[in-house]
Amino acid sequence: MRQSRRQGVRSTTVLRREALTATVPVALAALLAAAGPASAGTGGAPGAGDPYFPLAGNGGYHVDHYGLTLRYDPASRHLDGTAVLTARATQHLTRFDLDFTGLKITGLTVDRAKAQYRRDGQELVVTPSRRLHPGEEFHVTVSYSGTPKPVTDPDGSLDGWIPTDDGAFVAGEPQGAMTWFPANNHPRDKSSYDITVTVPAGRTAVSNGVLVGQRTRHGRTTFHWRQREPMAAYLATATVGKFKVEQYNTRDGLRVYNAVDPREASQAAPVLKKLPSVLEWESKLFGPYPFRAAGSIVDRAPNVGYALETQSRPVYDSAPDLSTLVHENAHQWFGDSVSLTSWKDIWLNEGFATYAEWLYSEQHGGDSAQKSFDALYARPASDGLWAFPPGDPGSGAHIFDTPVYARGAMTLHELRGSVGDRTFFRILRTWAAVHRAGHGTTAQFVHLAERESGKNLDPLFTTWLYSRGKPNHA
Repeated sequence: MRQSRRQGVRSTTVLRREALTATVPVALAALLAAAGPASAGTGGAPGAGDPYFPLAGNGGYHVDHYGLTLRYDPASRHLDGTAVLTARATQHLTRFDLDFTGLKITGLTVDRAKAQYRRDGQELVVTPSRRLHPGEEFHVTVSYSGTPKPVTDPDGSLDGWIPTDDGAFVAGEPQGAMTWFPANNHPRDKSSYDITVTVPAGRTAVSNGVLVGQRTRHGRTTFHWRQREPMAAYLATATVGKFKVEQYNTRDGLRVYNAVDPREASQAAPVLKKLPSVLEWESKLFGPYPFRAAGSIVDRAPNVGYALETQSRPVYDSAPDLSTLVHENAHQWFGDSVSLTSWKDIWLNEGFATYAEWLYSEQHGGDSAQKSFDALYARPASDGLWAFPPGDPGSGAHIFDTPVYARGAMTLHELRGSVGDRTFFRILRTWAAVHRAGHGTTAQFVHLAERESGKNLDPLFTTWLYSRGKPNHA
């Protein structure tokens, strides 16, 4: 989700964001490569075939692991980086693409041998010195430098490496990962990460997962972060700033790391204090928390306008309210652990996280989910809530618009009413468990809901996910 502060679903809330083994995404990548355009020749496809972002991701290989070593100077906004990608070919390859834009390449090798490359828009086309074979592991090392610049999304917002007055706000949904490291940048391809960032002493660099090392030498501090559980590239962060840091373990053993801009600290403190109880509540509802680490990055980034569910540690452009905290952490199950196979299905992320807000309110003395539903349904047929069906927003320009969030949540409430609470919450927990560290589609969710409930739910989902205009409601 990108939880936007420019749009509102309701008056009090704002919009926009050990596991199964890595063989889940590997198998999926292999299936895609066999079925997709890449199978026609020995060049990996320049995109994963997503209808909304055709050039996002790449065919012909899966990335098992990213090793990113970065050095950033906030004063000059200069970034030096080395990315080592451990990948596996899913077809014969004489060339393959990476998503990477803007920064100057200073060196590129495949298995330590110099490789040829060319730039084609956001595509970095690599020709290794020898042919790669299906199932073969290979290593791509890319060195680069320059001033990273964010990309402008179809809805006009920025994502990627976004400079701030004391560092950078790094949030990659849906396209921005390619602004600071070369990637197979589609949610279908999930990997583990080691991210090491060196910044001037006094600055903090915050990333995903567990902090495994920190040292200061010669006026610079290096932070080494490790995210072992599979992660889509858009969920990676390396946010830099002057932060007040808090670390502790929850009673369930989660390692919490909060980094807060001092200018936001007083407003953020009472909300962040609730993080352990929010995660405990969500774990009871959705199943075990899917990662080893948790936390928050609260920056001051007035030009951003949204929060994002960066994996294991959401990033906020200012102090969040409680609903936003609930929303972003619900994404750790729905969106991060269970990832999309197509951006068209984004309601599986945003509708679920929005409904988590409704449930939290309902169970903590606020409005019931029914009252939230009724307030939205009272909107006239001309309202933007009914502008398009959430199951098919129509383009990348609409994936963070109100129908995806609010009508997506309304779909889940209709499902709850149809199957009853006991079955409904079993569906949510089963969805999170079966697809943990992997991927899911709307068709798979509908199938699961029908299997668990024993009902034909096609009319419900057709009406609430795919019909145009305001649905009829008894």
